[in-house]
Amino acid sequence: MEAWHMWAIVALIFLIIEICSTGFACFCIALGCVASTIAAVFTPNLKIQIIVFIVATLASIIFIRPVLKKFIFKKREILTNADALIGRTAVVSEEIDNFNNTGRIAVDGDDWKAVSEDGRIITKGEHVKIVSRESIILTVKRQ
Repeated sequence: MEAWHMWAIVALIFLIIEICSTGFACFCIALGCVASTIAAVFTPNLKIQIIVFIVATLASIIFIRPVLKKFIFKKREILTNADALIGRTAVVSEEIDNFNNTGRIAVDGDDWKAVSEDGRIITKGEHVKIVSRESIILTVKRQ
């Protein structure tokens, strides 16, 4: 078995290990093995192959791994429950009057307590936009 076969097998082993891990370290080692596989095709000198492996692995750890981690582990803010209502449109089901502490809106078949953002009265049947929430009370504004 030639040297490039061994490097290719080791690269495949590290790629399989990377499937089970999440840090991209094994992927970087696999890239070093692939670079050494290419070097082994052109030169039988093991020292050169090892140097290529070390340089390629370190280069991939320094340059490729941070980019992969940035895009793969990107945090996405997913709004759930009542927070997902912010920005949505609703229909006033009970006149909104902050002074008398009345007002309800209907959105997606649910009825929510609501207050007006600017303090003005909003009549029943008007369409409003949900701008924020405080506990179970939604703050709305006219559209």
